[in-house]
Amino acid sequence: MKVAIITDSHYGFKKGSKHFHDYFELFYKNVFFPTIEERGIKTVIHMGDAFDNRKGIDFWGLDWTRRVVLEPLRKYEVYMLVGNHDIFFRNSTIINAIDLLLQEYDNVIPISSPKEFCIDGLDTLMLPWICTDNREKTDYLLKNTQAKVVFSHLELSGFVAYPGHVMKEGMDASIFKKFDRVYSGHYHTKSDDGKIYYLGNPYQMFWNDVDDTRGFHIFDTDTYELEYFKNPYNMFERVYYEDNDYKKFDTSYLEEKIVKVVVRQKSNQLKFDKFIDKILKANPLDLKVVEIIDVNDGDVDCEEISAEDTLSILDKYVEEAEFNLDKMIVKKLLRDVYKEALEIE
Repeated sequence: MKVAIITDSHYGFKKGSKHFHDYFELFYKNVFFPTIEERGIKTVIHMGDAFDNRKGIDFWGLDWTRRVVLEPLRKYEVYMLVGNHDIFFRNSTIINAIDLLLQEYDNVIPISSPKEFCIDGLDTLMLPWICTDNREKTDYLLKNTQAKVVFSHLELSGFVAYPGHVMKEGMDASIFKKFDRVYSGHYHTKSDDGKIYYLGNPYQMFWNDVDDTRGFHIFDTDTYELEYFKNPYNMFERVYYEDNDYKKFDTSYLEEKIVKVVVRQKSNQLKFDKFIDKILKANPLDLKVVEIIDVNDGDVDCEEISAEDTLSILDKYVEEAEFNLDKMIVKKLLRDVYKEALEIE
C-alpha cells in the first residue's frame, strides 16, 4: 500500500495573504491532488503545522483551507498530527486547531497525543509536537512500542532547519535508533541521516527558501520506498544582472513573484534602468535590488553572496558578542521572541 505524506502546510500564512494562498493553490490543484488521484492513493498523513498561527485563523483563510484542501481531502483517510503551530498553549496540545476546526470531517483522524496505528499491516508510531502534557506518554511509547516506523513533528539536533543552518539544539536523534525509519515535519528543508528523514514542506514561504526544492512524498508501506514529487512553482526568484541585453531577457515568469535582482556588473545606468523597468512591467509582487560593491582585496564571488534572514543575523550577532552568558540559551530565547513576534496580529 502507498500513502501520501505532506507536512507544514501553514494554512492562513501571513494573516491569510491572498498572494501566497494563490501560490499555494497551484500546488494543490496542479500537483498534489492530481498525483494522488492518479496513483490511487487512499490514505494521507499530514505530519503537523497544518495551520500557521497558534492564536487563530481569519474567516477568509479558513474558507480557503476548506475549499482548496479539506473538501478535496474528504475522499481520503487522513491522519493529521498536531504541530507546534497548531497548538494554543506552548506546553500543551490540549487546545489545538485540528480538534477545533476539523470536527465536521469524519475522514480526519486528529492526533494530539502519541498513538500507535496499523496502516495496511505496518505498525507505526505517530508523534505530534512533544511538550509537557504528552512527554511522559511519548517516552513510554518510545521505549515500549513494537512499531518500526515513526511519523512525527520533531525538533531534533543535527538536521538542517533551513538552507545553511543546522540545528544545534533539540532532542538527541539517538533516541530513535531502534526504529527502521523516522519521518518528520517541523523543519521546512529536506535532510536525512539514512534513518531519520525531514521531508520538507510543500512550497516556498520565506526568502531563504529560494532555489530550495519543495514538494511532497508517497511512501510504500511494504518496501519503505519514498517517492518524491517536486513542486515546480516558485514564489521567490533571484535574478543576476551583468550588463546583459535586457531585450532578450524573458520576464514573464516573474509575474506575481517576489524578485531580488543581484547586480554583478553595471557599467551603463540607462541600460540597467530599462532592465528594471522591464521586470516591473511583468508585475512582480515585490522587487528588491542588491548591488555588489567592488573591493580592492580581490574578486568577489557573487554566487556566495545571499541575503541573510533575520534568524541568521541574530545568531551571528550573539556569536560575535562579548559576554559570559550561555550563547546557545541566548540564541534560543531570541528565536522564541522572533517567532512570537511573527504571530502578533
